[in-house]
Amino acid sequence: MAEDMSTPDPSTLSFEDALRALEQIVRRLESGDVPLDESIALYAQGEELRKRCADRLQAAEARIAKLTVDANGAVTGAQPFGAD
Repeated sequence: MAEDMSTPDPSTLSFEDALRALEQIVRRLESGDVPLDESIALYAQGEELRKRCADRLQAAEARIAKLTVDANGAVTGAQPFGAD
């Protein structure tokens, strides 16, 4: 059963869709049933998807703010993620 090799542009995929596509590629490559030329193409697609996922995670991480609170529990400000 051959799977459709045409994949959408990784930059148009949501994080979840890109991750699912990457997982599918990994499963196919790990099966060992893919010819060499197709394996190389799948690897290249997988690398693009991996980069898309990493970029999306980095962007999400940059948006997360660490809230600071006073002794009463009131929010007094926010710091960028990882700024300690």
